Amino acid sequence: MKKKSLTTLYRLVFTCLLCIVFEFDGYAQIATDYIWKNAPIGGGGFVTGIITHRGSGDRYCRTDVGGAYRWDASNNKWIQLLDWINESENGFIGVDALAIDPQNANNVYMLCGTDYINNGRTAILKSTDKGNTFTYTDVTSKFKTHGNGNGRGNGERLAVDPHNSNILFCGTRSNGLWKSTDAGVTWNLLWNDVTTTPNGNGICFVLFDPSSSVVGAATQTIYIGVSRKGSANIYKSTDGGATFSDISPTTSFMPHRVALQGTTMYVTYADGAGPALEGDGKLYKLNTSTGIWTNVTPVHSKDYAYGGVSIDPTNVDRVIVSTCGMYWNNQFGTGWGDFVFLSTNGGSTWSLKNGANATYNSNGIGWSAGGAINWMDCIEFDQDNLLKVRVIGGGGVYTCSDITATNPSWKYDVIGMEETAFLDGVSIPGGPFISCFGDVSGFVHEPLNSYPSQKLSPIGGYNNLSIAYAAGNPNKVVRIANEGKVVYYSNDKGTTWTAAATNKGISGRAAISADGSTIVHCPASSSTTYYTTNNGGSWTSCSGVSFSDAVPVADQVNSNYFYIYNPGNGQILSSSNKGVSFSVAGTPGTNTFYPWELTTLIRTAPGLEGHVWVPLGGNGLKYSTNYGSTFTAVAGVSYCKSIGIGKTMSGASYPTIFIWGTVSGVTGLFRSVDQGATWIRLNDDDHEFGGAPFLVGDMNVDGRVYMCAGGGRGVLYWDDLTLVQDPDPVTGIHDEHSKALRMHPNPADASVTISDDSDSVNLRSVTVRDVRGRTVSNSRNQGMSAKVSLEGLPAGIYLIEVVDQHGTTTITRVVKK
Repeated sequence: MKKKSLTTLYRLVFTCLLCIVFEFDGYAQIATDYIWKNAPIGGGGFVTGIITHRGSGDRYCRTDVGGAYRWDASNNKWIQLLDWINESENGFIGVDALAIDPQNANNVYMLCGTDYINNGRTAILKSTDKGNTFTYTDVTSKFKTHGNGNGRGNGERLAVDPHNSNILFCGTRSNGLWKSTDAGVTWNLLWNDVTTTPNGNGICFVLFDPSSSVVGAATQTIYIGVSRKGSANIYKSTDGGATFSDISPTTSFMPHRVALQGTTMYVTYADGAGPALEGDGKLYKLNTSTGIWTNVTPVHSKDYAYGGVSIDPTNVDRVIVSTCGMYWNNQFGTGWGDFVFLSTNGGSTWSLKNGANATYNSNGIGWSAGGAINWMDCIEFDQDNLLKVRVIGGGGVYTCSDITATNPSWKYDVIGMEETAFLDGVSIPGGPFISCFGDVSGFVHEPLNSYPSQKLSPIGGYNNLSIAYAAGNPNKVVRIANEGKVVYYSNDKGTTWTAAATNKGISGRAAISADGSTIVHCPASSSTTYYTTNNGGSWTSCSGVSFSDAVPVADQVNSNYFYIYNPGNGQILSSSNKGVSFSVAGTPGTNTFYPWELTTLIRTAPGLEGHVWVPLGGNGLKYSTNYGSTFTAVAGVSYCKSIGIGKTMSGASYPTIFIWGTVSGVTGLFRSVDQGATWIRLNDDDHEFGGAPFLVGDMNVDGRVYMCAGGGRGVLYWDDLTLVQDPDPVTGIHDEHSKALRMHPNPADASVTISDDSDSVNLRSVTVRDVRGRTVSNSRNQGMSAKVSLEGLPAGIYLIEVVDQHGTTTITRVVKK
């Protein structure tokens, strides 16, 4: 059983505001005044389930690659719960099931693991304080799960006995049904009649019937769903799980989800596990007292593949269902996606609630408009307002405020949720930060703290894999997509883009010479690297490079030089003729990631010709100052996962180096301003984010670094509070575009007043946190000023989080005298 602590700051603050110095073998490692935030994008990834506690109304959602969230009703936003996971726990970002104890809403459980991360390491996480802190049991030796696998929107396969908080059942993907009698600490195999299914989804849901008999404080009636067709797929136990019998209404399809209210139970069916479906399915209703099933599939143009289902807790005849994986419904008149049907007579008749007559509310997240919602594998009525319905999708959570309306409106309800897969990025000197993402293409983040209005255009496919700018001509930028014309370039720092006329393959990595005249590209899975001197009008193979998935980088001063690291033999190849030919320059050594991680990102230093830095995993960090000919190992760095290089900070003589690695025995995010001689740590053990596959140093803001977290957590960026330029000494520390907010007095005795001098911002919520991130107070506000009480608080430093009507967050530091 392992204990992990978590401060629930969703996307805002990690800080240790008092400067604490520890000595590690001569290295000063300092927890500085750093804060972290998400560059707001909004949703972007597949939310695989929403789970609401029947008694308390506490709401959680789980994701396939982005952890889990709790809904903060007082501030109308989602709060991330799993930022504490470390690199060895990174697979826990895939949450395959979530359960809340019906008798105690404080108890929350998650089944976590990802097949292709850390050898599929799997754990049952438990929180007794609604996700603020967790313990977990590693169950990898007993069974594994896959939060990003087929059927990940089915569920829930983890359940707590409604009459006994110590009893949990877990349906696994390939190891049968397991039971815990000590609140999730230990697990034993209960039923293994079903171990594997062709789709690898196994037992897709477990459901206790709370109205059934109870023997020995254990619920006796239990239903399980098995993700298969052609044989039994719904089983029932009436003896607490000792035995199960087949009660399947059909074997032509496989179940997705189940809903039970009293003696009425609905099960959705599809012809695959999903979420990518385009086939048939059914909806069946069971009278649990008689055992009679009824086919209540909505009659529309055809029978669809169904996913989500929810019953009105006050009226069993009122039910909502959603399809999954359909692309035939003209939603909002702007795109083709899934269907939502409502019945008020127990499934006898249905009405479509998200057709072309419905409208879409982007909720201020402009880039999300103009499409459709797909992968609706879970849907629910809001317990507190039964006119309201929310549904999951491939892009997040969507809420309809009045499902009975003639023209329903669906809102993109993802404030605080950031589940995009960050794949690459650049900070352009004198320009914006530009990101590349999976699924959502990428964005020009200008300004950085506002939701983007549109994606990179032309998109060039859902995924953009690589981006680079010309260091000596920063107007010139190149990016690589997975579809379309593949290679796109910009001559105005990403404002507009032109597609190259030709390409040699999709995806992969690219670099551009310092003067912008040469682009080097190695397509995905290609053993040939190519260069072009006419913006992709034609391409020529680079001689001397013969291994797959090469990652070229350009020297940031000398336009003739490019570098490629070969992880297979540890050599650096260099070109001194603009990519025409490469030859071995030197050998920094192999890295411990190869062969499972091919895209080791080496970096060149801005303003310094011939300076190359190479992260080598467990073999540390090395750099060269002579074009890769010889390398120097950085003392004290025993492990280096990734490196980013930013602008030279004021008073420093070398560009700022950021690494995710281990310095003198401590693993985390580090910064050095003296070429690796000394380091300071920026994060703490409660904010490890599963490690950082890559980092991007900022070229405009001293001390800022952009971080790709271990999973789908969007773009995290870190700022040094001591370096933030404040226009007015009484205003504290603010975001870049919240300068109009004033805080006075500061320092303060009993209270401070926050006001907006621009008369354009309404302060929606105000939260005060201590230096450990714990909430001291929070309040709702709808005006342009707020008075914040500090009565009773001990003297010290506090952070005040202000959210305005646009969802923009400002962090303000106040000193209590």
